Amino acid sequence: MTTPFGGSGQPAPGLPNLPTPPTGWPVGSYATYEEAQRAVDHLADSDFPVRDVTIVGVDLMLVERIVGRLTWGRVLLSGAASGAWFGLFVGLLLSLFSTGGGGIVRIVVALLGGIVFGLAFAAAQYWGTRGRRDFTSSSQMVAGRYDVLCQPRNAEKARELLAKLAMGTAAGA
Repeated sequence: MTTPFGGSGQPAPGLPNLPTPPTGWPVGSYATYEEAQRAVDHLADSDFPVRDVTIVGVDLMLVERIVGRLTWGRVLLSGAASGAWFGLFVGLLLSLFSTGGGGIVRIVVALLGGIVFGLAFAAAQYWGTRGRRDFTSSSQMVAGRYDVLCQPRNAEKARELLAKLAMGTAAGA
């Protein structure tokens, strides 16, 4: 079995099947995920056995960034656009798998039908909120800090390598 993202549906060998708390000793703590990722990349570049390493997000937060105000015009335009794409898709399928003429007519009818249904569904959904959510947003899970953990058998070596990375960064600043 494969996932839509190209990996197998099974965890890597040696990893637990069920969600479990991470194990290992802390070898570094970073303010951003990018810094933690750079630390693990440094370990990998140093031929460190990175299978012993875990990045753990601590103090998780759900951050919802407001993208814009939601108006009837935007709702209807968005509904019409998504309906048009779906209608075009259905129309193309109908014209490909139908015998006889009228392929363009099928596409246009499906396109118009998609627009009408897209408008109707978007309007009904927006009307159903009754103004309780008149904005669009994007949500993201972030952590207050990112700890890098390592299994005890290699934790000291990881600390040494990450200390060298930190000294190199401080010297280069």
